[in-house]
Amino acid sequence: MELAVHFADFSLPEAPGSLPGALADTARAAEEVGCAAFTVMDHHFQLDFLGGPAEPMLECYTVLGFLAGKTERITLGVLVTGVTYRHPGLLAKVVSTLDVLSGGRALLGLGAAWYEREHRGLGVPYPPVAERFERLEETLLICRQMWGDDDGPFEGRHYRLAETICEPRPLRRPPVLIGGGGERKTLRLVARHADACNLFGGPEEVAHKLDVLARHCAAEGRDPSTIEKTILFGEDPLDDPDAFLDQMARHAELGVSRVWVGARGPVPADWLRRVADVTGDRLRAL
Repeated sequence: MELAVHFADFSLPEAPGSLPGALADTARAAEEVGCAAFTVMDHHFQLDFLGGPAEPMLECYTVLGFLAGKTERITLGVLVTGVTYRHPGLLAKVVSTLDVLSGGRALLGLGAAWYEREHRGLGVPYPPVAERFERLEETLLICRQMWGDDDGPFEGRHYRLAETICEPRPLRRPPVLIGGGGERKTLRLVARHADACNLFGGPEEVAHKLDVLARHCAAEGRDPSTIEKTILFGEDPLDDPDAFLDQMARHAELGVSRVWVGARGPVPADWLRRVADVTGDRLRAL
């Protein structure tokens, strides 16, 4: 199983001045210890469980562009972009630019968005949930078209593009990860469009979600083994490394191949090196 790191908490000592160094150091440490990916959140207000909007939050694609120049190998992405925050044609251009400047290392993580407070606070339209999922599917189709050979129009219910030109195109089509475990809509879109899914919860819950995904794949005529299964682990692996590894072993038996852990501590790079030192070999063996 692969280890990936998710950097969500920007409330570090001496922030915001310390943030460029902390982000660069953590991303380099992730490369050093063999992490598969480095991701950040797509939010404009910090989440309540990390202190709320009074705490610092950086714009995600600016962060990733900065880190593209500080790293060489690691995949860079957002876990996950809210579909409401950017027009899909512009999102495709942003991710393509990240891919080109990083040497082909961009990941497109996408979800239906949910944080109503930041939408209302910053004046971003917040459609009803059914419409957000319709927009999510159209965005997936637009990105695919803009990264392919067809630069003609796109006519959808919510988006109409006269020309889907994206030059330069990505060096390689960024893999598409859809976040969330909604059984009627999210996992159906995973089966229809995604290269990977990201789930959370214990092995029993993840097993149930993967059963639902398999049924959606059958309906779509798709082999579920072609979808990478990943999870987000919400606790600190260092609190109980053996329990963490036991749980990851159960996830691996379900077909989960990557786990994201959240960067922690006043010096996240040191914390990540410790996680890799304590769990890395055993995790890779799963």
